[in-house]
Amino acid sequence: MTDATVTVSRSAARAARDLRILVGRLRRRFLEQSDSRELTPSQQSLVSRLSKADSSASDLATAERVRPQAVAATLNILEERGLIERRPDPADRRRQLVSLSDAGREFHEGRRRAGDEWLATVMQEKFSEDERRIVLEALTLLERLGQE
Repeated sequence: MTDATVTVSRSAARAARDLRILVGRLRRRFLEQSDSRELTPSQQSLVSRLSKADSSASDLATAERVRPQAVAATLNILEERGLIERRPDPADRRRQLVSLSDAGREFHEGRRRAGDEWLATVMQEKFSEDERRIVLEALTLLERLGQE
């Protein structure tokens, strides 16, 4: 929606701003709760993508919307840390597929688990059952934002 003639209501503008701020805060808190091994956000993003499926460097660059050279440099660091492995693509021997190593998978799962446990504990302590139901209803609405 880059059309300059679209008028955004005050409530939509406030909700967008407040949600953006909250997501940033929650992201920082998740990172505080987990062992990041001092990975940069771009390194963490590639680890997260690779946890879902193996990929080529060029596909990762496209998904991350960065130059292939940037992904190559990031992958080199992840490989040095033992978090990824590369192997020839069986469908095209000229390409390499990148996957998480066992250590990379363990690292990603540990971070995810630590974040989930922290958030569940905080929600249990700070929200009543009714409030948690409201959060779940709001998440159903917010899920539509990710479907575009």
